[in-house]
Amino acid sequence: MEIDSRKFGNIINTVQECVFWKDKDRRFVGVNQAFLDFYGFESADILIGKNDEDMGWHSDPEPYKEDELRVLSGESTYKVPGKCIIRGEERDIIASKSPIYDGDEVIGLVGSFIDVTDILRKEQGSTKAQTLYDRNYLRRYPFFDKLLDETGLDEILDSLTGTISREFIISFARSLIASGTRFTFAKLDLDNFKFINDNCGHHIGDRVLMDVTRALADYMREVGVVGRFGGDELLLLNLTDVDYDDKKKFFEGMYDNRKILRKRFAVDGGDLLITGTIGAATYPDDATDYDSLFGIIDKALYRGKTKGRNCYTIYDESRHKDIEVKKLAKNGIYTNMRMTVQNMSETDGIMDRLRSLLPFLSEQMHIQDLLYVDKDGVLTSAEDETVSKQVGDPGCIIKDGLYNGNTISKIRNALPALFKALESQNIHTVIIVPVGLESEDNGYIICACDRHQRLWQENECALMYFLSKVII
Repeated sequence: MEIDSRKFGNIINTVQECVFWKDKDRRFVGVNQAFLDFYGFESADILIGKNDEDMGWHSDPEPYKEDELRVLSGESTYKVPGKCIIRGEERDIIASKSPIYDGDEVIGLVGSFIDVTDILRKEQGSTKAQTLYDRNYLRRYPFFDKLLDETGLDEILDSLTGTISREFIISFARSLIASGTRFTFAKLDLDNFKFINDNCGHHIGDRVLMDVTRALADYMREVGVVGRFGGDELLLLNLTDVDYDDKKKFFEGMYDNRKILRKRFAVDGGDLLITGTIGAATYPDDATDYDSLFGIIDKALYRGKTKGRNCYTIYDESRHKDIEVKKLAKNGIYTNMRMTVQNMSETDGIMDRLRSLLPFLSEQMHIQDLLYVDKDGVLTSAEDETVSKQVGDPGCIIKDGLYNGNTISKIRNALPALFKALESQNIHTVIIVPVGLESEDNGYIICACDRHQRLWQENECALMYFLSKVII
């Protein structure tokens, strides 16, 4: 007998725990929606037919393999503690698994797990949790007013941030849709949060999350609530700002006041720039059911990520309806490097090669121009051949092989002529990389973007560094 994945999936897609089922060879057959959300997958296609080792979810996979082999021999396990790697961060989980039978034959297994990382950290005293909402505040909303008659506040709130927990922020959104209440729904993803955890420690990451959510809850005090979707992803429900101009003002306030996003967070030895990317849409203007509405804000969020993060995207059907998240995902570093070489193969000379590459890099990295500064300090544009200016030698700001900045103001004092040239071209963020080997004087390539406060990602810096070495 085959496991009927479709019927089984329909039943457990409303369960908040992460549920999965596998065949007798430990290969994934199906998962529920909570599982996809936890790992950030758009569909189960990425893991069907693979096992845990293929997915690389455990730093030491052997104990988990042995556990599943015992289940496939007929045993069941219940609330077994373990760890899994989610978006580069090791998280604590508790899992239960049981064999699936066809008559007397074991044909697979079914399991579920929950993330208990924040609960354990709180119990161990590594992070002092906060509470952002009290009963009186939540009772202003009919959904929570009824819920609090049956459920304790601690169960409703996220154990670390004190925002609304995942289960209840989603249920609140569904209740608003069921009652026909117009509201703006947004998903916020903190930028480069893995870097903070990896380089500063999880206790700093927790402090950042608590700081951002505290500021968000205060900012939204009169308009709605904030909930934690998982990890560094937050959901915002705004019942007041539902027209486009009001939504724009609401999100601009989050970015411009430097108290929520684009803020400095002090750590030992310096500080961190905390930024986030947001996708937003409104019920019922943009969608009339929860799944469609969530899909739209996810699409808008990924649109913001492809534009360089540190921005918000308000869904507009005329501009965004045909966007597919799969197409928004950048090609892998290998694919981009291969395409770079392919695009240059039939041209000679740096400027001609830059011109041949500009359409491809504009699509992949959402940049406006590629500039070249020759060994005499003359800047030339690949986009506009009439642009030619004396800007000096950018070598004085190169560190670790290249320069990248989320604002050109950082080069104002060191290279005033270059600063003025970029400003005149409406360029606000750049990657600057020397051409050829470091021992050779072949000038510099400047990858230019008109986005304010764009955050260059490591794969983008890697691509430009590679380009600078193969272009001559």
